[in-house]
Amino acid sequence: MLEVCLTAVPLTKSTSGFRVLGLQPALVAVLDRVGYTQPTPIQAAFIPRALAGRDIVGQAQTGTGKTAAFVLPFLNGWRDLNEPGPQAIILAPTRELVVQVGEEAKKLTHNPRCRTLAIYGGQRIRRQLDELKRGVSIVVGSPGRVLDHLARRTLSLARIRYVVLDEADRMLDIGFRPDIERILRHCPGQRQTLLLSATMPPPVMRLVHRYMVEPEHINLAPEKVTVENIRQTYISVDEDRKFDLLLRVLALEKPRQCIIFCQRKLWAYELYKQLRHHHKRAAVMHGDLDQKHRELIMKHFRTGAINCLVATDVVGRGIDVMGISHIINYDLPEDPENYVHRIGRTGRMGKDGIAIAFVTREQGEDLTKIEAFINLMIPEDRIDGFEACRPRPAEAVEKKVIVPLFGRRQRRYSRRV
Repeated sequence: MLEVCLTAVPLTKSTSGFRVLGLQPALVAVLDRVGYTQPTPIQAAFIPRALAGRDIVGQAQTGTGKTAAFVLPFLNGWRDLNEPGPQAIILAPTRELVVQVGEEAKKLTHNPRCRTLAIYGGQRIRRQLDELKRGVSIVVGSPGRVLDHLARRTLSLARIRYVVLDEADRMLDIGFRPDIERILRHCPGQRQTLLLSATMPPPVMRLVHRYMVEPEHINLAPEKVTVENIRQTYISVDEDRKFDLLLRVLALEKPRQCIIFCQRKLWAYELYKQLRHHHKRAAVMHGDLDQKHRELIMKHFRTGAINCLVATDVVGRGIDVMGISHIINYDLPEDPENYVHRIGRTGRMGKDGIAIAFVTREQGEDLTKIEAFINLMIPEDRIDGFEACRPRPAEAVEKKVIVPLFGRRQRRYSRRV
């Protein structure tokens, strides 16, 4: 039976801090040292139940502290058993997220003998083989590379007692379901399994019912799809004036750090080539870059050495950089859900963020779909003194569109087409 918990443990003065969640003093000391003094709602709700050994389905957005929520319970129960093979495996959909989770686990580890290894494609496999021979307690990996090691017999999951499927919906979206199931079949039946997902579509629920034992469901997803502390606007623009508009927006907004999303790899690279002549601290990120280059870019972006990152949806999910103040959708995504994931890179951990979308006349319907998906009207903005759109022909008309705003009366309004 799937139990449902819709609210987190309230963080009052008498129940604040990680110590009351049942963590070891040594682990609490590590948290104090790295500056984690108050648990987030997902951590407060998740950790005590995970410490009790329950299988858990956690539904929460990225940027809520969920990585620590599933790493800390394992670290709390870790024992130096001096046995071959890892005791925990964490699966994640992208290389960047694998690296990020691995770094977080290393940062929170309270015993140097509890080693974490991140394994993913694009990295030298010899280094991975050497680390596995040396012995690790936690493996964080992409499903493809984990299967590669299983086929080579360089990784054994016979000692696994703790399994985490992070961003399960994303892993299934990109076709990892067969790989995940093969990996789970290599793990012992007597294990604790935790699944984290922003959404719970039927394929994710089938995975839950097949591979988890009476899991408890902790739902901390907000009623609204997008975060309330993100100020969203759109600007109508002609395609050939988008770059000039971008320069104006950057000059006016002066973002601390921003991601500029493009829909295609070639478009991202071409935009970067133009932008670097105006912004020296710009870089580009897309799927064709080799892993070493991608890691270097993300390192510089996290430190602030890069403050304008032109990117495709390769960084639309799972990248947790706390300093991002602005998201600019230079190209609207084809899928409204990707819009949510993109703008979720800002407004992290309760901070304010700004999301600006560039919308051509031909994309009025696409914007309408996004508004219907997030159940929110996105206000239009303009830049004084800059004509982003040429005047429309006199014979052009406005098209009436009905946006289904769920939970409230439908609103009829005009959208340029």
